[in-house]
Amino acid sequence: MGRHIIGLAVTDGAPVFELAVPCEVFGVDRRDLADPWYDLRLCAAGAGPLRTTSGLRIDTAYGLDELARADTVVVAAVARAVQLDPPRGLVEALRDAHERGRRIVSICTGAYMLAAAGLLNGRRATTHWLNGGDFAHRFPEVDFDPVPLYIDEGDIMTSAGTGSAIDVCLHIVRKDHGVAIANEVARRMVVPPQREGGQAQYQARHPRLPARPSGKNALTPVLDWARDHLHEPLPVPRLAQVAHMSERTFSRRFREALGITPLQWLLLQRVRLAQELLETTDVTVEDVARRAGFGTAPTLRYHFGRVTGVSPQSYRHVFRYRAEPGRRAPAG
Repeated sequence: MGRHIIGLAVTDGAPVFELAVPCEVFGVDRRDLADPWYDLRLCAAGAGPLRTTSGLRIDTAYGLDELARADTVVVAAVARAVQLDPPRGLVEALRDAHERGRRIVSICTGAYMLAAAGLLNGRRATTHWLNGGDFAHRFPEVDFDPVPLYIDEGDIMTSAGTGSAIDVCLHIVRKDHGVAIANEVARRMVVPPQREGGQAQYQARHPRLPARPSGKNALTPVLDWARDHLHEPLPVPRLAQVAHMSERTFSRRFREALGITPLQWLLLQRVRLAQELLETTDVTVEDVARRAGFGTAPTLRYHFGRVTGVSPQSYRHVFRYRAEPGRRAPAG
């Protein structure tokens, strides 16, 4: 049995981390774990010399024609300029590799190249959550899912942002060589063999959702007021009253401005407040539930898990830091 060739497509301005991860997982000689191991080949997707975002020069003997000989084609993350203007040669090489039955994998924004080649049409796919809105807008034929750390569609895999490069690469090792070997690679890299939850737990806790003003009835004041009263019951009639609108008008204008219902918006704000409390205070989960407006711990666990993919306890274990005495939030 020959070595499994992995062709890593590299574009100019590629982020260093997302490029380094497949080099670490597949390019390091690990024949003590599985023989044969992978044969990693960096394939330049443009005229050289290519450089990373930090200026490191990439010299490789391989070009896009090598992707046709690879068993697995991995597209590393790409710079914004490449997202907007995908190299025609790379797009054609990906289509050819797919027609030949090769496994195609994107890391982070490398999904833009797969989408430009039409390989993701009608399929579930993901990329970095920061690019979610742009990606979904540019490629409406793709069933974009912003939640998972990676998505395995069999012959095509896509991964989320940055650290998810590790998740998808270890997943490939797990599929090819089994759980034990993938776990040993993870141990040597000093990373979890498989992370819990999805991207939602890593998204910014307090994005200011844009409210498009409509004269004197702008929604911004009621949104700010609601954020200050999340611990209280906030039914739609009460919000409408604060906004000086009828319930029907308020709901309509809210959806027009934010694209979601008032109750959906409240849920997201309460989850984000719960995230902040879990990260920055020592209060119990029951207190977090009360202060974030969920009332009870079971209700918090249910909604928190639906939004972030993990339990409040798991989230606190990963993200919590012990605040300095002068910065600790009050327990009451």
